[in-house]
Amino acid sequence: MIRVLVVDDSNAVRELLVHILGTAPGLAVVGCAADGEEALRMAHELSPDVITMDLQMPRMDGYEAIRRIMQACPTRIVVVSGSEDRAEVDASFRAIEAGALVLVRRPYGIGNPAHADSARALVRTVKAMAEVRVVRRWGDTRRAARPLQGAPRRLVAIGASTGGPTVLRDILAELPASFPLPVVIVQHLAPGFMDGLATWLADAAGYPVEVIQDGMALAGGRAYLVPESWQAAVGPGLVCRLLQAPPEHGMCPSVSYLFRNIDAELRPATAAVLLTGMGKDGAAELKLLREQGALTIAQDRASSVVYGMPGEALRLDAAMLVLEPAEIGKVLARLPAEPFPSTVFPTNGDPP
Repeated sequence: MIRVLVVDDSNAVRELLVHILGTAPGLAVVGCAADGEEALRMAHELSPDVITMDLQMPRMDGYEAIRRIMQACPTRIVVVSGSEDRAEVDASFRAIEAGALVLVRRPYGIGNPAHADSARALVRTVKAMAEVRVVRRWGDTRRAARPLQGAPRRLVAIGASTGGPTVLRDILAELPASFPLPVVIVQHLAPGFMDGLATWLADAAGYPVEVIQDGMALAGGRAYLVPESWQAAVGPGLVCRLLQAPPEHGMCPSVSYLFRNIDAELRPATAAVLLTGMGKDGAAELKLLREQGALTIAQDRASSVVYGMPGEALRLDAAMLVLEPAEIGKVLARLPAEPFPSTVFPTNGDPP
């Protein structure tokens, strides 16, 4: 049984969340808190498996509560946001920086036609996050070096899911303002948060980030997020197209779709990176890119919140390099001068 602590300053919202989570098979609500101070105390006392966290609360807000909980008694935290205000949505990524795992929209009320679907989405998220490791160890994964060959690079393509935003921040922070390659990113997110992620990443990493528009010519010195509900392809001339294609691995946008739909002439000139996340999205396609001459990188186990996607890439022998986030950023930063790094690190010491 997954034990859940519900944190929200609204009586009505607490009752809604308790009803949804308390009646879901496999979940049990073990407590409710009305502000961050209560949340911190109850996290100590109850040791829940998952905490659903509001952000705008009296006495101690959700951001501070998340920081303190993750310092004192690390717990899986799901931020449940009901705000439609753009500034508040953008600011909510501070919660990811503080240690929350994921952001989700607050379910609609019982009388709303969208109630059932939104309730199921929350239940799925809570159950999935209950499987995530709480404590991350940022280890040194460097190993004996060996030569690597490859083509001059023109594109960086990155795929990420659970735990991805802070890893993307750490990678982009290593890139200089003069970095000449465009960076295209698929990050799995709940609907409504992609613009906020772009704003937060740009501020937190100090690197320009924007959401792609259809037909956009990709430029160096910028990172581009694929918008929700669209699949992305990168064509000749580094022009990005957005397509209304079915989800892959249950995801839209999908890492697999992006990796597979990089123009054939660009693939040998691509550096492709697969980061923390559940499932297998992008792993098989990373292997195909490696076979077609791309430089392929997977995040290491120690720094991954969830090792599903990069672990599957290792199982398939899809990754040439296995590195922690900052090292990934440093390798990418070297690509203009060193299109194939002089050394990489064997993957056989870090099995999935």
